[in-house]
Amino acid sequence: MGCFTLPRINYIDQIVDELAKHMPNCSVELLDVYALLVLVRGEATTSKNVHDAWSVWQNNVNPGHRSLVPFEVLTPEVQALDDKYRDIIHLVSQKMRVK
Repeated sequence: MGCFTLPRINYIDQIVDELAKHMPNCSVELLDVYALLVLVRGEATTSKNVHDAWSVWQNNVNPGHRSLVPFEVLTPEVQALDDKYRDIIHLVSQKMRVK
């Protein structure tokens, strides 16, 4: 008898799976935090929200990271790095019909 994997069927797993399609290099823990943004902010998610969510995750991974500062303190170039994640969260929110 062969082994098989049950599909991930709950709504959180579905959001995480969809985010992972667009963010293949993100850890599951970071995707979980971004899934929360999909649920609570949806298409209203800002780059600042993304940075704050990343900061919560990063604080557990590397609390000394140089970008672990308030969004407003970051240079415009570093702030702009969060834009693609914001856009992905918007896309997933639309696809999952989470407004």
